[in-house]
Amino acid sequence: MKLSSFWQNASRLILFLGLSLLIGITGCQRNVVNPPEIQYGKNRFTTNVDGYSREYYVHVPAGYDGKKSLPVVFMLHGTSGDGEKFYNISGWKEVGERENILTVFPSSWHHCIVEDGEVLNTTKWNIYPGAFTYCPGEQPLDDIKFLRQVISEMEDRYAVDEKRIYLAGFSNGGQMAFRCAVEMSDVLAAVVHCSAGIPRDTVFEPKRNLPISFQLGNEDDRFFTQPVPLSGFATGLEQIPIFRDIKATEIATFDYADHYTLSGDTTKVEVATFPSIEAGGNREFNMALIAGLGHNYPNGINHWLHGAEVHWQWLKQYTLP
Repeated sequence: MKLSSFWQNASRLILFLGLSLLIGITGCQRNVVNPPEIQYGKNRFTTNVDGYSREYYVHVPAGYDGKKSLPVVFMLHGTSGDGEKFYNISGWKEVGERENILTVFPSSWHHCIVEDGEVLNTTKWNIYPGAFTYCPGEQPLDDIKFLRQVISEMEDRYAVDEKRIYLAGFSNGGQMAFRCAVEMSDVLAAVVHCSAGIPRDTVFEPKRNLPISFQLGNEDDRFFTQPVPLSGFATGLEQIPIFRDIKATEIATFDYADHYTLSGDTTKVEVATFPSIEAGGNREFNMALIAGLGHNYPNGINHWLHGAEVHWQWLKQYTLP
């Protein structure tokens, strides 16, 4: 089933948020090293990466028993946020509880940066250059190394399905999600990045070509000075600069065809779906424009769309080869 069908039915998915869909999943996992006593719900961990103490939060669902390997979803916060904030507001821990998946919420590092001419001290992921610059003497941290280390620790601590590890990100976290899609595609089954620009006129070399999805609200003031009608998206997404630029980078980087099918409607969501170039490729690249959404990760409260619910319905289709 394709993402477009999930987006078309996103409003109906919201009605099922209260259902219990605990599932027993078997899959590839390595032996857990000295498994600790299970602490259900919220867990905070720290790990040392290159001399820096980094933190991440893990939600362990009530259905976890340590015997069945579970999928894992990472959710990356935006600028000024942290793992705990997105643990609380993203909606992913609730989806993890209901769907019996382990959800992970890492925190980026505080940096002195210059963005839009303003000097800030704030949390930022170490994304590809272009969106901001670091202050003189500021040392960017290796966030790819950090996230890979978290995956390794998750596999040591929990029964993890190594072929079903996914990642989503919002804003600056969405920019980082794109970098992860390039540099961690050997361990990630699929990636979603939201409300985030990526480098233009650039072709990256991913470790593998993976399924990837991008979403943006038509009222996001970081990209639009006024709401963009979904009818304009339907008649030609190339007329919307951010969609044109992201499309060009993503199809060239991940080998997607330069044509798409359109689905959805002009009142809620329009989705462009690009097929893989290789015949029979079990993957797709999606771009979604969402009505009434500003610069937020939609959680069913700040917007009618429950992003985590819809994204999980798409992500779970894919497994690492």
